[in-house]
Amino acid sequence: MLPIGPVGDGDCPYSARSSFAIEPMLASITDLVEDDYLPTSATRIGREASTGDDRGRASWRRVRRWKHPLLEAAFRCFQTRRGKMGLRGAAYEEFRTRQADWLEDWCRYASTPSRLRGSNTDADHDPAYHAFIQFILDRQWSRLRRHARDRDLRLIGDLPIFCAPDSADVESRPDLFRLDRNGDPTVLTGVPPSADPDDAAQSVWGATAVDHGQLWGHPHYKWAAHRSEDWAWWRSRVRTTLERFDLVRIDHFVGFQKAFEIPRDTSDPRTGRWRRTPGEELLASLAREFGPLPFIAEDLGDRTPELSVLRDRFGLLGMRILQSGFFGTPEAAEELPHNYPRACAVYPGSHDNDTVAGWYRAIDKEARRRFSAYAGPAADTEPADAMTRLAFTSPADAAIVQMQDLLGLGRRARMNRPGEPTGNWCWRMRRGDTTTRLARRLATLASAAERLG
Repeated sequence: MLPIGPVGDGDCPYSARSSFAIEPMLASITDLVEDDYLPTSATRIGREASTGDDRGRASWRRVRRWKHPLLEAAFRCFQTRRGKMGLRGAAYEEFRTRQADWLEDWCRYASTPSRLRGSNTDADHDPAYHAFIQFILDRQWSRLRRHARDRDLRLIGDLPIFCAPDSADVESRPDLFRLDRNGDPTVLTGVPPSADPDDAAQSVWGATAVDHGQLWGHPHYKWAAHRSEDWAWWRSRVRTTLERFDLVRIDHFVGFQKAFEIPRDTSDPRTGRWRRTPGEELLASLAREFGPLPFIAEDLGDRTPELSVLRDRFGLLGMRILQSGFFGTPEAAEELPHNYPRACAVYPGSHDNDTVAGWYRAIDKEARRRFSAYAGPAADTEPADAMTRLAFTSPADAAIVQMQDLLGLGRRARMNRPGEPTGNWCWRMRRGDTTTRLARRLATLASAAERLG
């Protein structure tokens, strides 16, 4: 899954407003009805709205307009009946105590007028409202996880390595970040441009990142401060994540070895420089508390020998992207299945890539020829199916395929275009897209590739 924190600017899950809280719009209205916080009528929506919801694109604006009043109504119901500790009042108090190390900071942050997302009601300004929302989200997520486990399913989460500059994390713990007296970052995060512009077509980041680099704008950590408190903030962050997920993808894993620092007074990543980070110390601290670390290390791009040693020392899975394997260079060849180690997770493409169908239409004839020669004749007519088969039959311990590729969708279904601030994070699966035929096809492939059981 993409990160589930409260989305940031552009509704981006990788610029979440908290490393601990859950996005309020993920709350299930149906669950609130079942838990007696709302009447049955709350789940009814008009035909026009239902049709609009089923066109393959989500509208954060429309969802907020619909859900926000319902969440407030659920909170008012809770307040009214809580006097005798009804409607799970005791569970609410237990949740507040258990998550106190981050919840109070989040509620104070979320109730600040300047932080509100297009709403300005009395409930919005009440920290107790935001605590209630996180309480119901925690209950619903726990219920989802139990439901999955009962069916022998496991959930894979995603933990961004950096925090957004306008997040509750930075506001509540400025001592852990490299900020000036005004609370502004002294250096910013990003990635450098490629040394060879011709590598653009091969990049897992996308051409924009390779040609010009990227300025992400997150503050860097003050690592000495984290070390002095024995990595307590990080351990709390990982503990909260592992309460929700069975396996976690660590985004931008290279940040545990080195980080690219860009001066705040420039928007040009070419002025940045790499600096070492104490990731080995941090991972060792996490391993002491949690044992073997259930992490997938996003080690794409600059996969240096040093980074591989760090990843392997802690027994983490690396990543491979099939779309990057057909451009005829030694670097591209690392992404071909016959060169995979077992300890990796293979993806036809990630959220930062085009769909396989869109990728196939965009690549040149020589790359298509390589892909067809490797994947077989069906690659020309069903490239997404061919990629899925390559992933499933590869040596990789894990094969992860975007739903867009399982459905064979084109570039309009792409989740994110790196470097473009708007129009992302909106793809939505339509009702009826998942069929018995698709389920049988996947089950047959998983069985043939010995990926069942």
